[in-house]
Amino acid sequence: MFVNWAVQEVNLKIVYYGPGLSGKTSNLEYIYQKIDPSLRGDLITLKTREERTLYFDFLQLEVGRIKGMKPKFNLYTIPGQVYYAYSRKIILRGVDGIVFVADSQADRLSENLDSLMDLEQNLIEERKTLEDFPWVLQYNKRDVPRTLSVAELNRKLNFHGVPTIEAVAAKGKGVLETLKMAIQGVVNRTQKVI
Repeated sequence: MFVNWAVQEVNLKIVYYGPGLSGKTSNLEYIYQKIDPSLRGDLITLKTREERTLYFDFLQLEVGRIKGMKPKFNLYTIPGQVYYAYSRKIILRGVDGIVFVADSQADRLSENLDSLMDLEQNLIEERKTLEDFPWVLQYNKRDVPRTLSVAELNRKLNFHGVPTIEAVAAKGKGVLETLKMAIQGVVNRTQKVI
């Protein structure tokens, strides 16, 4: 969180985290397309070979003000591939909320768990923990064969009982609802600390 007192604006950072090819990029691309261009900045893609990291910011007017200040949200994706561990640490610096994008396919459960543990370890380095931090679990790719049930995904991944949503990010299903949940969690926490 960064507060710009001169313009009465609070900048908040939400990071989309999860294993490679889980749908983080699809989420941000869909959000970017749906937001009024006057409320958002440019979509910036940072690429280094296979790494795809997206960034853009936008003003979310619907949430009103946070203690008299305008909220400005910065949305990021992280590269999910294991060998980009350092990039993930850098992107997580100063994070205010997380959307964990889990791939619902049964054969991706191990990768989801590894990524979730990587997230927790990186947050601990930032003096945070998933236990008392605003985050949302998005169960993506609900339209593909051999997906785990939501109950099974909850048993394996949702050990803190955080809000969850089913999604098909490539088609936009559940994407905006996920973002609204994440924003609400971040706003609630921010109101307590400002």
